[in-house]
Amino acid sequence: MKHRAFSILAAALLAAAALAATASAAGKGIAYQFRGELTAASSNSVSLQVEGGNHAALKALLGQSQDQTFAVTSSTEVLMWSHGVPTVGNTGDLKVGDWVQITLHDQRGSSLADLEAKGAGIVADRETKGNPSPLPLYLYVGQVAGPQANDQIALNVTGGNRRALKTMIDQSSAQTFTYGDSTIFLLWQGKVPTVIDPSQLKAGDRITIRVRAKAGSTLAQVESTPAVHVGDHEPAAAGTVALTASTNQQAQTHATKAQKVKALRAKVAKLRRELRKAKHH
Repeated sequence: MKHRAFSILAAALLAAAALAATASAAGKGIAYQFRGELTAASSNSVSLQVEGGNHAALKALLGQSQDQTFAVTSSTEVLMWSHGVPTVGNTGDLKVGDWVQITLHDQRGSSLADLEAKGAGIVADRETKGNPSPLPLYLYVGQVAGPQANDQIALNVTGGNRRALKTMIDQSSAQTFTYGDSTIFLLWQGKVPTVIDPSQLKAGDRITIRVRAKAGSTLAQVESTPAVHVGDHEPAAAGTVALTASTNQQAQTHATKAQKVKALRAKVAKLRRELRKAKHH
């Protein structure tokens, strides 16, 4: 019990220290947060393949590669998270492939080069990505008519994963999705993705939209949820199929079967309750 209390206290003190450091740094500018997979780490720098971040970080990344390197300075703090509890570490504890978040503060509008040279303020290592959201993935593939703006993407849906196609049953292929400050836009040129702005999407481009939403969400609910990732000319993801009359019919048939199974399970449960009730009488 004492050990557990000590662990909780230690976690609270570490969190408070990180908060204090953030508050202190806030006076020197705004927060830039970069999230992704660690590709290298040394006593002088940390490198990662950026897969997300806050609005300020993603804005600084426009036109740049996903692969970035940040300096490590004497003021850089490394936090190793495990089972929700952080411990103070060092760059030697970081492992390639770990899911990390780099946070630093600088003036609004700072260039990526300035941010990387200034160095990371906090490097938080959570070991595995784990899926930052426990919500299932809805993946849609299609084409846009040109640049997009106003937090919306008008997509002519031509395919997607099974969950996405299920929401497209009896729907028009022309749909409008939402994006937000944390949505990352990536352009694939060969095998090297670079961060772009929604206004840089071009007519006819093959677009992939990833949305995390509750299981069983309707198309309207998915569309109102900001996408986490938008890819331009992204290599085809495993599990995606083209949206055709055949796949639409298959999805509809699958949905009908699922409804029948659900109804049958409800009947069985009701019958069991009635049998237990009769047994007690």
